[in-house]
Amino acid sequence: MRNSSTFKYVFIASMTGFLMGFDTVVISGVNLLIREMWNTSDWIHGTLIVSMTLWGIVLGALLGGYPTERLGRKSTLILVGFLCTAAVIGASLATNLYIFSFFRFVGGFGIGMASIASPTYISEISEAHNRGRMNMLFQLNIVLGILMAYLSNYLLQGILEENSWRIMIGIELLPATIYTALIFSIPKSPRWLMLKKNTVDTPKTNTNNLNEPIKESFTKNIKNKSGLFSGKYNRILLLAFLMAFFNQLSGISFILFYVPELLGKTGLGTSESLLSSVSVGLINLIFTFVGISLIDKLGRKQLMYIGSIGYIISLSMVALSFIIDASPLFTLIFLLLFIASHAVGQGAVIFVFIPEIFPTEVRSFGQAWGSGLLNVFAAITALLGAVLINALTPQLIFGIFAFFMVLQLLFTHFMMPETKGVTLEDIEQKLINH
Repeated sequence: MRNSSTFKYVFIASMTGFLMGFDTVVISGVNLLIREMWNTSDWIHGTLIVSMTLWGIVLGALLGGYPTERLGRKSTLILVGFLCTAAVIGASLATNLYIFSFFRFVGGFGIGMASIASPTYISEISEAHNRGRMNMLFQLNIVLGILMAYLSNYLLQGILEENSWRIMIGIELLPATIYTALIFSIPKSPRWLMLKKNTVDTPKTNTNNLNEPIKESFTKNIKNKSGLFSGKYNRILLLAFLMAFFNQLSGISFILFYVPELLGKTGLGTSESLLSSVSVGLINLIFTFVGISLIDKLGRKQLMYIGSIGYIISLSMVALSFIIDASPLFTLIFLLLFIASHAVGQGAVIFVFIPEIFPTEVRSFGQAWGSGLLNVFAAITALLGAVLINALTPQLIFGIFAFFMVLQLLFTHFMMPETKGVTLEDIEQKLINH
């Protein structure tokens, strides 16, 4: 594929990231409105309102390997578009909490499948020298979706008064419809075609990024394929587990889902908290561009070092701000440093690293393992967040997150391999023969 065509196809596939970012974070601006309207308890609020999309993502991610493997990457991405579109319509028109929760779950299920199919597809059509930047388009779309969710929540608050949440949820119909229309135009993955059909000769697909040495290595590897949990891939499974574990133990989902409430505890009003949330989304977007510019230059491991150190400093200072009862501005500055550290570190690396380290014959199931775990941890955070934010002091919560980021720094130094500029087939041999 020529670079311009590859970029176009990658960008369309990565638009699922926008839907993921928008759909998971839009709830931060509407959850209090819905809570007041349906008068929910902390547990019901956390389970049926805040975390329902995340549990849908969990199931979609855990099961998404099957359609991605059997139907193909493209067919799965088409299915995602229809599920997300239907879910937005259903949730925005819901007449009770249970209908709302059901459609939020359906949307999450579609996004969960996308978190398998999209990074897998992008990895397989990209070349080794720019695979990091290409896969980061998925992360870029996630943070762009997060920013637009925060911004639209701020701009749409109060419209239709008590029903403003319907507009805030329903606005996602626009990107969902655009994505669904465009996804039909992408070609199938050449590596998937090689795996399933032993050919890449279909319209719009060629082998410029699947040269003869790679084809030979690929053919040799798939002849010796093993099940994901056969023992052959234990090291890779552990690496994916730890990446997902540390990603969520940074506190990123807790902060993104509950940032208006956290800032409210510093003394900001509701409108000021929503506006400050926009700054969180903006910093996330800006530093994601920084991550994109560096990931194929410095490499995955170096970005993890930078992000881990930034996490430790920022989380410690946020904890301190609550101990000394610092001004809201002081707390916000270090929350923004935390977001910047995430965008350059874990946020930049995880959706690049996990699909890279799994071989093609198990990549969709390996991606399901990594993404499934990531979303299980995120869903638990969303579920418990409404309780923890009222049960524990903020300084204790952020202190715990800082401790786990010290462990992430040790993981990066002692266990994480560098995959920058290495073909997928060579990464496979390096990790399995280690």
